[in-house]
Amino acid sequence: MKTIEMIKGAQKLVDECTKVREGENVLILTDTVTSLSIAEVVAIACKERGAEAMIMIMSPTPVEGNDPPPPVAAAMQKAQVIFMACSRSIFHTPSRVQATKGGARCFVFSEFTEEDMFSGAIEANLPETRKLLEKVGEALGKAKEARVTTSAGTDIYLDFRGRLEKVLILNAMCHEPGDAAVMSLEAAISPKLGTAQGVIVCDAVVTLFRDGLLKEPVRATIKNGVMTEISGGAEAKKVRDSLAAMNDPLVYNVVELGIGCNPKAKLTGVKIHQDKAVYGTGHIGFGSNLSWGGNIKAATHYDFIMYTPKIELDGIAILENHQFHL
Repeated sequence: MKTIEMIKGAQKLVDECTKVREGENVLILTDTVTSLSIAEVVAIACKERGAEAMIMIMSPTPVEGNDPPPPVAAAMQKAQVIFMACSRSIFHTPSRVQATKGGARCFVFSEFTEEDMFSGAIEANLPETRKLLEKVGEALGKAKEARVTTSAGTDIYLDFRGRLEKVLILNAMCHEPGDAAVMSLEAAISPKLGTAQGVIVCDAVVTLFRDGLLKEPVRATIKNGVMTEISGGAEAKKVRDSLAAMNDPLVYNVVELGIGCNPKAKLTGVKIHQDKAVYGTGHIGFGSNLSWGGNIKAATHYDFIMYTPKIELDGIAILENHQFHL
């Protein structure tokens, strides 16, 4: 029974999200800690549409944003459609960016379990959510600046003037050559580098880890677009130590404001792409900004997710108490 339900989810990914066509070469990437049955049902759905599907299994990447091994990266450059069913996302990687520049349609559904193929985030009404995402994206694209505040203590200013990067709409649809999508449903923008100022108090999830929801908030001080201090309890120390171990100053750069729009997603602290998409949440991203057309290739890309942010664009609140005002 579970396999039948999973195939229905796979058909949604193949038909609604990517529109796999007869004769296309499809690459399905997975890793050794992800259930192989997920890749298999996607392959079955692709074969039903007359496509040629191939599954590649690799070891998990150490952290988000790390490139896959060279043979996998090479195969990505040859495929027309790429499904990435891995335990660690490779969305923010040079290999993925290069594949989409070459015309591949790339679809990421990281950290999926068998149950995620038919329940939770995947159940979202994609056309309806797309309408909201377009409104949020339009508002972000027009804004000159943003202020994000929370009752937990976040108060950060972001400047969008003069930036070269684009607004990123992750609507779970990639139908045209060069499209990239995530089973996430979020709108995101990259601020002008070096301009973010203030304090971020992450009270929900730090996406560096898969340890569940935070037990204590992690507080970060931001000066001139860079995280200069991390404080809090044991979890804050873990963040601080993990970033220091990467030995890469670029991981401290503020590169994203993201807004979740998926009413079916739930915060878990384990399924990161779904966590970032929870309706009415917000997150600040650090590290690589390649996905926005930027040129920062850091050791990783990660996010501080906040439960109930108030997000103001040019002084007008577009999100407050999980309610959008657009």
